[in-house]
Amino acid sequence: MRHRRLVRGLALGVTVLLVPALASAPVDAAPSWQRYIVGPQSRDVRPVAVTQVSGDVTNPQGVLGAGVTTLRRPPSPAKTRWPAGTTATASSAHAPNNGNDSKPRTYDAANAVDGDTGTFWNDDTLAAYPDSLTVTTPSTALPGVTLQSSSDGVPQDFTVDTWDGAAWHTAATVAGNAKAQLAVPFDRPVTTTQVRLTVTKDQATDKGEFTRVNELWPGLVADPPVPSLVVDFGKVVVGYPKFAFDGASAGNPGVRLAFSETQQFLTNRSDFTRSDFSGGPGTDQHAVPSGQSQWTDAKGCQSGTKVCADGLHGFRYVRISLDALPGDAPAAIPSGEVRLDDVSLLFTGVLGTPAGYTGWFESSDEELNRYWYGAAYTNELVTDTFRATDVEPRNAASPSLEGKLVLHDGAKRDRDPYVGDVGVSGRTTYLTHDTAAAARNVLADLADHQRADGWIPPASINDYTLPLFDYPLWWVTSSWDYVLYTGDTAYGSKYYAALTKTLDGWYPSMTDARGLLSRPSGYGDYAFLPREGEVTYYNVLYVQALTNAAQLARALNRPADADRWQQRAAAVSTAVNTYLWDPAAGAYLDAATGPVRHGQDGNSIAVVAGVADPARASSALGYLAQHTALPYGNSFMDNDSLTPGGSQRVYAFTSYPELQARFRTGQATSAVDEIKRMYGAMAAHDPGVTDWEGIGPGGSMYDGAYTSAAHGWSTGVLPALTNDLLGVTPASPGFATFTVEPHPGPVTWARGQVPTPHGPITVSWQRTGSEIALTVTAPPGTQAQIRLGDRRFTAAAGTHSYRATIG
Repeated sequence: MRHRRLVRGLALGVTVLLVPALASAPVDAAPSWQRYIVGPQSRDVRPVAVTQVSGDVTNPQGVLGAGVTTLRRPPSPAKTRWPAGTTATASSAHAPNNGNDSKPRTYDAANAVDGDTGTFWNDDTLAAYPDSLTVTTPSTALPGVTLQSSSDGVPQDFTVDTWDGAAWHTAATVAGNAKAQLAVPFDRPVTTTQVRLTVTKDQATDKGEFTRVNELWPGLVADPPVPSLVVDFGKVVVGYPKFAFDGASAGNPGVRLAFSETQQFLTNRSDFTRSDFSGGPGTDQHAVPSGQSQWTDAKGCQSGTKVCADGLHGFRYVRISLDALPGDAPAAIPSGEVRLDDVSLLFTGVLGTPAGYTGWFESSDEELNRYWYGAAYTNELVTDTFRATDVEPRNAASPSLEGKLVLHDGAKRDRDPYVGDVGVSGRTTYLTHDTAAAARNVLADLADHQRADGWIPPASINDYTLPLFDYPLWWVTSSWDYVLYTGDTAYGSKYYAALTKTLDGWYPSMTDARGLLSRPSGYGDYAFLPREGEVTYYNVLYVQALTNAAQLARALNRPADADRWQQRAAAVSTAVNTYLWDPAAGAYLDAATGPVRHGQDGNSIAVVAGVADPARASSALGYLAQHTALPYGNSFMDNDSLTPGGSQRVYAFTSYPELQARFRTGQATSAVDEIKRMYGAMAAHDPGVTDWEGIGPGGSMYDGAYTSAAHGWSTGVLPALTNDLLGVTPASPGFATFTVEPHPGPVTWARGQVPTPHGPITVSWQRTGSEIALTVTAPPGTQAQIRLGDRRFTAAAGTHSYRATIG
């Protein structure tokens, strides 16, 4: 069996009677699981609404198939220039560097008066104020000034002072600005030789909280408003946006696209796309020709190095604007007329059609059903072909993965296959679709890039060098999962040497005198947490990896290896219980040194991996319930000593083993409660349906716009419901043997199908008062171990029914 059961899910004293069929109830009705599917039924995906319109836009519903949408914008008036001889100084200026685009840049004050919006002044005091820019000019009459900044973070609060020859006078005060271009009228026209801008607050962005001024124009310049509309696809989608144009005015008016998974973070710049990461404009550009045309947004540039686009996006909303980057002129201009008659998407994820589901789940609880299929859809979004043009831009492109089906971590970002994510999303894919190759391709590729000392990279990012300490252990457990669910022992044999090198080479070199893994400096983990030394999470995950390796060794007839790894797992377990158990709290410490805290990851995996005995398991889970429960899930840490806000942060990734632990120790009701709090919070907030990378204070996205709203590592609700609530788990490769052990909790009935190489397993059960009725159909070549309380039964191929009285 895969994991040691500590407390049985049903009460003791069970009477089991073989019966010809289940008692009548909804569970016997025709399955209706198809109605919960949320994915598109074809690769041509259409938007469902237009949510925002601004500027001169006629018939915005035209993009939804109701005619033609027309966007119009007159040319901008010419901006006045400072007189010859104008100079500028600043309180500070950032040192020159190569910039986000790897091109040499300076950030001197003079950039703010050179008439070029492509250069800018950047102060050198991060989040420290005031910052000042002083312009000295021949005597000039001014009704005001126009501030031009960028979406990297605009000055929000500032004053503008003018010099009268003897003293400074405040001519304007601005608070709460959010515009990249802002005309600032003075309280009265002045003639002056100096203008001083003093900034006391800037927008905080991922580019840092600095004052940035591209231009301070003399006079008031009010550009015509940018016409735009926001198109809503109803949920997060992934693929290549497509546009059909009925025509445009002469001169190639530009269309700019900004994408977002949520309305909250929808601006005039996409939220953390590849262009955003790599120093580009953060939007996709297209110059519309005068005649009818069609455009599929693809990676590349339309005119040399100008008018460039990212291509594939993961998003729910797209802002379509008639606008163009200044640097794209004359290939694209920010004015004219564009007639748009269709918007759609070429969907690239797995199509979740009813015929495409090899496994399914349905229960008496509508919420649980929705969360199961929401997780399935989230995984469909991240199951995609690896393409260098579409993946994480930080040196993640890999010839050895190009063109292969993989499991990315997120639809929006990072779009790279991480093995920790495969540890969860791999199980999700095995239970839903015939796409196990997506997991195998990732696992095999990472093993093929194993370092000489046995360390296995976590992903292709940074040319396979990202230093994570825990992810080689996830590679071991994910490899066993792959063999266990698919029966592909040939993979196990091929990469057995890599597994051995990891467990018998690299990790022993990281083991201290107390027999515990001790993380060295320079390595991170799944959340890049600043914890080193003896950490419970690393060590109990090590026990799980050693146990899984022993199971693989036995499946491949290598008993000596299995015994050695199982003995080491027992020794590490003893050391964890000796040195990392906190008897005062009744839970495992997060780490042996530093402030006292207790982590969800270490305590949960300690239960699932069998490190915790029944008493410790009950105590640790009780501690988590008491000290980490939030309205939107259970936090991954019980205080903030490790990272700010840690006690308010929820990861579905680390919550999944807690769900497993609760189901498997007879706490199914608390597991369902945790599911509903966590997945219910995500489903109730924009963008809906899909599973977030993490949840933060108050149920917000834990890392703002950076957060991925569709992340494979958060789909653990699906295997939890199939493996643990429905109760079907493989016990040997390919489900040759498997267990059926329902954990009903508050659920009155459940049914489902689990795909195996031998054919589907179907299970249905219904609980009525003190009775549970169970039917199992085992495919040829398999054997089921039925577990109802303390009673055990073996079922060969065929259909078998049981009724148990729970007393």
